Amino acid sequence: METLIIERSGGIVTVTLNRPEKKNAVDLSLWRQLQAALREIADRSDDRVVILTGAGGAFCSGADLGDPESAAMHGLPRMRLIDSVAIALHRLPQPTIAKVTGVAAGAGCNMALGCDLVVASEEARFSEIFSLRGLSVDFGGSWLLPRLIGLHKAKELAFFAEIISAGDAERIGIVNRVVPAAEIDGFVADWAARLAAGPPLALSMSKAMLNNSVGPSLEQAIEVEAYAQSVNFTSADAGEAFRAFLEKRPPVFTGR
Repeated sequence: METLIIERSGGIVTVTLNRPEKKNAVDLSLWRQLQAALREIADRSDDRVVILTGAGGAFCSGADLGDPESAAMHGLPRMRLIDSVAIALHRLPQPTIAKVTGVAAGAGCNMALGCDLVVASEEARFSEIFSLRGLSVDFGGSWLLPRLIGLHKAKELAFFAEIISAGDAERIGIVNRVVPAAEIDGFVADWAARLAAGPPLALSMSKAMLNNSVGPSLEQAIEVEAYAQSVNFTSADAGEAFRAFLEKRPPVFTGR
């Protein structure tokens, strides 16, 4: 099955994560496909706007921690690949819209927040689930969250890893619009068409200036995330969190 679907129509590129049996969790193969796709889109002047979404009623449940290739690629090399996707998404000159249905968790949550605009269905839910897995935030979350919702609210989401509804996500400012599930396709299509008809150069420069309006850069924040996460993946707590997840029980953390 094709795990990344790319469709083009009228200057609108729709990028769909297509692993519905895993709630679109991203394995290393899909990370690589995303990296290549985003770099290609960045170089295509006929691509005017990007819609990022997931198949099968979910957006993305994060990195696939059960992926055998991922398990064999620990530490910084694995994080470098994931980081490159976050940076490629951030650097796209085209406006991006995350169309979120169902779950957006972990790296999947920050993938949505890394888009310029986020539209969610009423059934969508979001979680910075990392701490429940013995991990710290990645995919740009340490940079995105304080800018979107302020430092204290960002810490609340990162520390407690609670699942929040689409309505709460809109209220705190990580979602632009919440619409009924039956209307989300039409709503996003309308926004995408309006952006595709807009001035590409002006929009790209506005995007770059807004992204660079507050330091440090996303690249600097992601570098720190990569080191933190590479330490986490070798910790006993992360191993305990993964076993607890498979055994469907709460993890018991020891700080090792």
